[in-house]
Amino acid sequence: MSDLFQCSVREISEKLKKKEISSVELTQKSLEQIHKTEPQAEAFLTVCEEQALAQAKKADEVLAAGTAQSILTGIPMAVKDNICTKGIRTTCASRMLEHFIPPYDAAVMEKLNGANAVMVGKVNLDEFAMGSSTENSYFKKTKNPHDLTRVPGGSSGGSAASVGFHEVFYSLGSDTGGSIRQPAAYCGVVGLKPTYGLVSRYGLVAFASSLDQIGPLANNVEDCAFVLETIAGKDPRDATSVDSRKADFSSGLGKGVKGLRIGIPKEYFGSSLNPEIKEKVLNAVKALEKEGAEIVDISLKELDYALPAYYIISSAEASSNLARYDGVKYGYRAQEFDSLIDMYRKSRTEGFGDEVKRRIMLGTYVLSSGYYDAYYKKAQQVRTLIQQSFVSRFEQVDAIITPTVPNEAFRIGEKTDNPTQMYLEDIYTVSINIAGLPAMSVPCGKTSSNMPVGMQIIGKHFDEKTILNVGYTYEQIRGTF
Repeated sequence: MSDLFQCSVREISEKLKKKEISSVELTQKSLEQIHKTEPQAEAFLTVCEEQALAQAKKADEVLAAGTAQSILTGIPMAVKDNICTKGIRTTCASRMLEHFIPPYDAAVMEKLNGANAVMVGKVNLDEFAMGSSTENSYFKKTKNPHDLTRVPGGSSGGSAASVGFHEVFYSLGSDTGGSIRQPAAYCGVVGLKPTYGLVSRYGLVAFASSLDQIGPLANNVEDCAFVLETIAGKDPRDATSVDSRKADFSSGLGKGVKGLRIGIPKEYFGSSLNPEIKEKVLNAVKALEKEGAEIVDISLKELDYALPAYYIISSAEASSNLARYDGVKYGYRAQEFDSLIDMYRKSRTEGFGDEVKRRIMLGTYVLSSGYYDAYYKKAQQVRTLIQQSFVSRFEQVDAIITPTVPNEAFRIGEKTDNPTQMYLEDIYTVSINIAGLPAMSVPCGKTSSNMPVGMQIIGKHFDEKTILNVGYTYEQIRGTF
């Protein structure tokens, strides 16, 4: 059964069109795989069996009538549980929203529903997308598909694991500082963080609004391109979204990399990088060079400032965004309190987990009178420097390649007591969100302990086609060297 879920979206779409399998049968197989795997995987928070089968039946009717407009029609997928789904609970893996049922769909869900995709369920994450391991969920700890004793990464750990465990063909995640790419690297799948504004954030529960972006995770690059084509586009409900009516991300695949200039920033290959990961990524770069790519050594010295700037900016925005959870309108409310202020305090104390509280307190501190200029303002100035640095480097190169993460997936509980060590797992990814650039993690081998290694491909603003083409080209030659 799992072999079927290793097929590409294109292959499954052809099987559906040729009636070799129906969407209902495919969805039933997905649900069977979920029931079989979940006791170990713990990727799903909600399984929507009844609704999924109803969507599959509708997809079969569309396929039978020959009116399917999307390659995603009838194909099972999963959605990170911080993306609103009408009538289906959206918890953000938090006690605060344990029983919250949205009255509307997120923009990306409207697009996928319009494509007659089949959503089989909502998947686990770090609470309110704050974390790098999916250990911060109120409900459960998701496992890594390559080693059940290790984390799947975060915050989109459930999204990556659901694909890695072959429960679904693709999933949606959100990426604020690496939350799609880092778990993709840990779980050995492809994860794409689009340019900020390419995909509407309407219906995505906000963590840090100037950094958040929804993107796909899948078994291969082409599948990510198909999903991105479906979910991208202007949305009047999100003022930061852009018009992408001409966006065609799959047609450029297969053009090769001959003549393409690929930058290799020396700062990303320093002593803090696991030597095995360094070797695998550089081997991948050599393989692309053999295909005709021109390798250019570059410098991105602002890397040292990216992580502190990110945690100041993201925590400040989180402090503001999460102020709405006060126990009054919706969400968790404490059962016993003495006054309105006491209700606020107890509801937030009991409703939020430790990591969320940590970031709210940090964000409130850096925004407070007397510290705003010293921290938040300074971080925004660093953000401008990082953006300018990338713009300057992209005058020299067409794409940049780095490791996705500095280490292989760590063991569950290994870094729970050391938040700073956990934060360092995002050292190579956060600068991309600060600059608003697109980036994708593609598997490029395994370590001696048989854990996946991810290569990060970074592109210019709204140049997803180039990074998808580089990733696709590498996929075609992977294993031939």
